[in-house]
Amino acid sequence: MEKRLLVIKQVEEEGPGYIADLFLDDGWNVEVLELSGAGTNLPHDLDDVGGIVILGGPMNVYQEDAYPFLKNEESFIRRALIDEVPLLGICLGAQLVAKTCGARITRSPKKEIGWSTVMKTREGMDDNLFRGNPQHMTVFQWHEDTFDVPDDGVLLAKGRVCPNQAFKVGHCAYGLQFHIEVTPEMVEAWMENERGIDVARIIRDGKKIKGSFADQGKRVITNFKRIVESSLQSRTVVARFMDEGSWPQQRQEDWWRPCES
Repeated sequence: MEKRLLVIKQVEEEGPGYIADLFLDDGWNVEVLELSGAGTNLPHDLDDVGGIVILGGPMNVYQEDAYPFLKNEESFIRRALIDEVPLLGICLGAQLVAKTCGARITRSPKKEIGWSTVMKTREGMDDNLFRGNPQHMTVFQWHEDTFDVPDDGVLLAKGRVCPNQAFKVGHCAYGLQFHIEVTPEMVEAWMENERGIDVARIIRDGKKIKGSFADQGKRVITNFKRIVESSLQSRTVVARFMDEGSWPQQRQEDWWRPCES
């Protein structure tokens, strides 16, 4: 099975940043689909997709009339969850995952833009996605909405302004309200048209913490890559069983846990 990472990009300005860098460096094929462009279709068959990342965007999850592709993304997320393809939703991407799972998306108590600290919960301390990072993580925020944790989900990180900052649903689907993928260049570009905030301070603070932020963000990405690799290995074994006609008698979910190695 091909080492293929599918990145869903909402708008041109919000790219995969460090995510693409780390996967490409490890020999992965990183395919970026920008949905704001006309004629971009999401794949129906995920058999050859190792992992999925859904990035953020300036729109709201309920603006489906203005952005019809949001409905398509929910159907796509549903397929990924059913097929247990490792999935990482960031900012809007996390809200879409939560909404697909039946959770509410509401206005945040306060618009969050800039650097902040999130704290891993007990479950977050034990989860593979955050392995190796401190309990208090430095992240970048840029959102005005927030999500409830899905009924079957687990809260992995919380914050002061928005209590729900990261969750896991199923075996290998994650939602992060915050950004771990942004490079210094991306932050500066995003800040160019912002009004009503201290852009200079955000840029200045970013220069002071760029090393620790990059280390922690890249560690999360590397951990997700390991989760994807573990799943890919298991799915390859399953595919071989099916090709050989030697599928085990037990149901798949009774013995296969691709993301819990």
